[in-house]
Amino acid sequence: MTRNRLHRIVRLARCRQSRRRTANPRSLLKTFAMESTAASIEQVRHRTVERLGVNSFATRREMGKRAAHDIAVAIRAGLAVAAGVRMIFAAAPSQAEMIEALIVEPDIDWRRITAFHMDEYIGLPSGAPQRFAVWLRERLFDRVPFGAVHPIRPEGDPQADAARYAALLDAAPIDIVCLGIGVNGHIAFNDPPVADFADPQDVKIVELDDVCRQQQVDDDCFPNLAAVPEQALTLTIPRLLRAERLFCVVPGAHKRLAVAGALHGPVTTDCPASILRRHPDCALYLDAESDPDA
Repeated sequence: MTRNRLHRIVRLARCRQSRRRTANPRSLLKTFAMESTAASIEQVRHRTVERLGVNSFATRREMGKRAAHDIAVAIRAGLAVAAGVRMIFAAAPSQAEMIEALIVEPDIDWRRITAFHMDEYIGLPSGAPQRFAVWLRERLFDRVPFGAVHPIRPEGDPQADAARYAALLDAAPIDIVCLGIGVNGHIAFNDPPVADFADPQDVKIVELDDVCRQQQVDDDCFPNLAAVPEQALTLTIPRLLRAERLFCVVPGAHKRLAVAGALHGPVTTDCPASILRRHPDCALYLDAESDPDA
């Protein structure tokens, strides 16, 4: 084989290799379209409404797992720079998937975490399964070794317990709140008729509205409306908002209208959860059923 012919063969091979490396224009357009679609989907799944980060997932399980992961990251970060972390938990079926995922998150020193919860019925026996302290004890507090757990105890003198609990909360800053949104837009038991964005109290006695009470029946917590207590102790909205970070977990089609009000309505006590848009570090976790924009 002559030298010139060898050079021609090498050049031809390089040319063919170059052609294989060069994308077909149609392939480029297809790739661009796929990337654009993926970016659009990502934008819908993770978006911001004012200051509120909104995370939307296809399933309730995915939602709970991601919320638990993010909460665990915040816990570890807090424990890395402080002796302990102080947390407030909501007690509701909406929190179940998140809690199940949270208790198996690795590398959390639960012995350095102090736990509170955000509301409690007045008038139920201390061991009643509907009590929020009991619900959280069975699903969370007895399953990992918390350093301290402070239940609300409204039996006896609810007003005195409100003062006691407010003092416990005020002993040091609250780092993390894990909360939900009710079908009437409430956070904790701050229903629209009693919600106050400038509430002077940290913990107070409230009358529960009928929408809130019916939700407890619909969640299979009580057999009928008459069985649901009419009063409760609740942490107030300013007390919740003073926490450094908020993680709000809201699955289910029955919450869609409340979430729509929280995201797109005016910031008003008609939908107390709307105030979450003003918190500097709040993340909202939705599934496909609860997301009004899905």
